[in-house]
Parts: sequence; structure tokens; C-alpha cells
Amino acid sequence: MLSTLIYRSRLSPGVTLPGLYQLADKARVNNASLEITGILLFDGDYFLQILEGPLSAVNTLFEHICEDPRHYHIVQLMRDYASARRFGNLGMELLDLRDHAQETVMQTVLQHGTSKYQLSYDDRVLKFIETFVTGGGRDDRPANDDARQWHLVSEARFQTADDTPSDSAPCQFAFQPIVEPLKRTISSLEALIRSPSGGPAQDYFASLPPEKLYEADLQSKYWALKQAKKMGIGRNKISLNLLPMSLVVVPDAVDILLDQIARNGLIPDQVIVEVTEDEVISRFDEFERAMRQLRCSGISLAIDDFGAGFAGLSLLSRFQPDKLKIDRSLITDIHHDGPKQAIVQAIITCCSAMEIGIVAEGVEKIEEWRWLEAAGIQRFQGYLFARPKLGGIAPVAWPYRRES
Repeated sequence: MLSTLIYRSRLSPGVTLPGLYQLADKARVNNASLEITGILLFDGDYFLQILEGPLSAVNTLFEHICEDPRHYHIVQLMRDYASARRFGNLGMELLDLRDHAQETVMQTVLQHGTSKYQLSYDDRVLKFIETFVTGGGRDDRPANDDARQWHLVSEARFQTADDTPSDSAPCQFAFQPIVEPLKRTISSLEALIRSPSGGPAQDYFASLPPEKLYEADLQSKYWALKQAKKMGIGRNKISLNLLPMSLVVVPDAVDILLDQIARNGLIPDQVIVEVTEDEVISRFDEFERAMRQLRCSGISLAIDDFGAGFAGLSLLSRFQPDKLKIDRSLITDIHHDGPKQAIVQAIITCCSAMEIGIVAEGVEKIEEWRWLEAAGIQRFQGYLFARPKLGGIAPVAWPYRRES
């Protein structure tokens, strides 16, 4: 199977041009032995490389490329398959764009093409090359921003609560902060439902009769609010996850929720209701009316796990939430993944136009946080900063730049 891989990276400080040509010569021989062909473009700062060859060989080579200290900010831009090689005669050629006038570079690239069909500007690979040649597609992260420059310091901000559940509680809750790391502030606390024994939410919902599912989901929020009050959250906000249909199926659902808030000494403006996009909303008009009622009461709305389901854009077009939480599937290793970067940047642009706040979920690496921060996201949730804690709130790990 003939695989095509395109990546972009940045030259590490101290690497000389003669060293690059030696690298290209060595790569030409090595790649030929692996039946890999391609072309490497360099503009004096950034690289763009196209690799073509057997899938397993390309994967193995790319793993070695990612470990090479002579470049950094390595981002995979495209993976695809083809019936023929575009650059079949080159084990590897280094094309220094500074040696060519910009208006002639693309013609030079086309002349290196060896595929049985003529390379054209409709080809995705050529489009990536053209974008690179014209100065597009660069990385927004500062050149000197290295994950090793940061360290994390834990700080507890909430009192430790008794994590023993009440005998009358049908379930438990784990709490996880949503943070603004550089400001070192907690934006809100998400209450994550757990089974009576502390197991995952799926265990709790699976134990319920289907006809009681939505009522139990709504009623459980009383215990989340009770626990939050017990922990002394003050005027901090709390996020409650609700199955979208709970607001439709349960009569007077919004009034029940408002009563739960009042009974625990909180106010509606402190509460954010999160609904996921992956549950089918079959009675959308009724759901939309419930959303309006929530808003009128002062409760904020958020779409959770955006990007994980199939209704994301249509749901967003029907009602605009106060916050949108990008699913971890789009966040994991985003600093290395060009398609994820493009999708997240489009979400940021869309939300910015509609004045919707964004939270990045599932952040586990400093590199992920730094890329997302550079892209314009300020609020984060994930193991990097704090794990969910059953019946309490774990200390938050705040990032500090190391002193040089």
C-alpha cells in the first residue's frame, strides 16, 4: 500500500546549512533502501517534507524523524494513499527555497514530478507545497516556547470535604476544575456523576430502569449542588451535566432545577448546564424552549464534548451556548496534528464570531496546553492541571516558567 505523509517542522538553533545538505545526502541513501521517495523544502527556518512509500516503512521513518533534535515543532499535515508516486526518482532532495525566485519554485517542484499523470494544482500535495512556498501554514507558537521551560506547582483552594456519601444519596460526584492557567484562576467546577460505589457514570445509568433514566438524571443534580455547597465553593460556578432529553421528558424540569439550586443556598448565575451533542434530541422544539427558560432564569449553557458526536454544527446553529467544550479527541497531541489544528482553529474562529467561550477538554501535556494557548484558548480542563476527585476538589497544578 503506497502511503503519502506530509509534515512541517522548524530548524533547531545551531544547525548549519552544510549539516543540512549532509543530512539530505544520508537520507537519500537510507530512504532508497526503504523504498521511500519524496522531497524536502526549506525556507531558512521551516521544513516541509513529503514522504512516499510502503505504509510500514513511512511510519517507521517518521518515528525516527520525530526524535531528531535538529528540528522541533513537528506537525503532521496530511496522511493519504495513492496509486502512484509523485516524486518517484528522489530518495530525498533538499530544495532550498532561498535559491529560487518565489514565482519559479512551483515550476521547479512540478519538474521533479514523476507520476504517470501530470502533477496539477488540484492535487492536495501540491496545494500544501504552494501554501508553504507562499509563506502560509507556519506555527503560531513562539520559537523559544519549550515544554521543558515550564513546571507545575500544586495548590489547594477548597476545603477538604468528607467524601463519604450520604446514606440517602443515589449516586456520588467527582469534581474537576476548569482553569485559566496563566491567570491561575478557577473558571468553574464540573460535577461528574458516579455510581454509588464511585464507578463510572455508565454504571449508574445502566442500573436505572429506562423509564426512570431522565428523572433520575435530573434529581441527581440536587446531590451535586449539596456537595458543592459543603465544599465551600463560595461564588465559584459549577457545571452540571444533563442528558438533553431530561429537560424535555421530565415535566417542569427547569423549575425542579431552580428549586434544587435555591435549597442549597446557591444562585442560578452560578450554575452552568452542560449538554452533550452525542445524544439524539428527538423533540428539538421542546428542548429549545427549555433552553430559553434556563437562560431567562440566569443559568448558563454549554455544549460538552463538541466534536465527538454527529450533531455538533446543527446543534450550534439552532442555539448558541455561552460556552463550548472541545472534546479531548480533538485535543490529544494537537501540537503534532495538522488536521486537528485546522479543525480547532476553525472552531475558535466560529466561536469568536458568535462570542462563545471555549474550553479545551482532556489536556494532559504541557505541549498541548501551549499550542492551544497560542491559538487563543484560555480555559482548560484535564489531568495536566487537576484530576476529578470523588467527593472533593483536587489541588490544581499551576504552570510556572522556570527561571533561566
